[in-house]
Amino acid sequence: MFVLIWSALFVSVKGSIADTGASALAQQHCDTGYCLNFTERELTAEAGLCVVIPCSFTTAADFTPKHVVWYKCEPSQRCSDGGDSYIIFHSNKNTEKKAQSGFEGRVSCLEPDVSQKNCSIIINDLKESDSGSYQLRVNGELNGQQDGFTFIPRVTVSVKGLNQKPTVMIPTLTEGQQATLTCTAPGLCSGSVPEITWTWRGAGGTESYITGNSTDFKTENLTTFRQRHSSTLTFKSSAEQHNTTVTCKIRFTGETTTEEASTLKVNYVKEVKITGVTSVREGNVLNLTCSVESFPPAHIVWKKVPSNTNLQTRNTDLHNDTGSAILVSLNVTAENSGQYICMAKHLDKTLTSYVNVTVTWHTKIQNGSGCVLQSDALTCVCISEGFPLPTIKWPLLEDHTQYTLITTVSNHTVNSTVSLTVKKHGNSTVECVSNNGNGEERENLLVQKKHGV
Repeated sequence: MFVLIWSALFVSVKGSIADTGASALAQQHCDTGYCLNFTERELTAEAGLCVVIPCSFTTAADFTPKHVVWYKCEPSQRCSDGGDSYIIFHSNKNTEKKAQSGFEGRVSCLEPDVSQKNCSIIINDLKESDSGSYQLRVNGELNGQQDGFTFIPRVTVSVKGLNQKPTVMIPTLTEGQQATLTCTAPGLCSGSVPEITWTWRGAGGTESYITGNSTDFKTENLTTFRQRHSSTLTFKSSAEQHNTTVTCKIRFTGETTTEEASTLKVNYVKEVKITGVTSVREGNVLNLTCSVESFPPAHIVWKKVPSNTNLQTRNTDLHNDTGSAILVSLNVTAENSGQYICMAKHLDKTLTSYVNVTVTWHTKIQNGSGCVLQSDALTCVCISEGFPLPTIKWPLLEDHTQYTLITTVSNHTVNSTVSLTVKKHGNSTVECVSNNGNGEERENLLVQKKHGV
């Protein structure tokens, strides 16, 4: 398997507040001058990503806030009963009260200045075990004395399995041209570094390696806590990559993974191919198929030289990225002979292929054939037409050793003239045999007798 692994900083917030920046009506709870505002009391997030708990608070006039403390417990528990063991975040880095080991380094306050009274936090690298209730406590000074207040309202966070997938952007792919695929990880937070893996699989399910590829990694800082991470794969497109599958896989902390598979579609065109028998006997069927492997399928037309007009064809279904057109001519004659052109239109390119068609026909003995006998001199002429060019034989000559034979050719016509001396020729006909491979024709030529002058 061809595997390219790149690491990327990656997290995400799943929820209306963090993802969209929209603000719902705050849910405020007040108790003896201490008020807590939650924009969301129930948040949903996905493992491997992140969640933002948005909140703000106000205190009694004589209370000065110094630090915020967040607790996490089960919905059925009282977070305050667990004391320090339930702490997941403490803004005082010098305190001996430490966060639970499973939350160390994963929780950050969106506003470090507590005097701004913004208690929003972000939890990165979420696990399903992070589901539960989260409660806020504010520590500070009341009339110069250390004091604190634990707010009763809690936020419930539900962490589900990861459903979001990477976004794979694929441009138009053209054979021979450089192409860059982009895989963007889901989410826009700032958590741990995942692995980004590219894998390839051929159209037949076989794993393949694409030569000449390169990868790159890009991070866009959208805000302090929002980043977009992507990996690119650059290679030269080829027809062999058409219908192959490329998969972008993201692996997060805690073995949480997500992936997106995409099928590559490469614009390409192969050579035009013409199949079929190009030499056809007169009266038979001419059947030629012009096809070209390409994507998208090419549009194919047949033309005949020199008319250069489109011929009627029987179009086949376009399947397996092969465009084809069948040229069928019934009961062909000599007029069907000649050069044919197959033209394949593919996108902005036109490809052509030529084929010469030959129509053969049976030999035919023509009018004008015959014999003349004057005294002992016999002269016979046999004229035959056919394609391929016929040969003419005279059975009469088998019994003679002395004779004159003259053969002339014009286009597809053969003229055979034989002269010989015969004694007491009593036959009224002489046989002429014509053959051109398509068939044989025999004809008994009448002997016309002429008396000498």
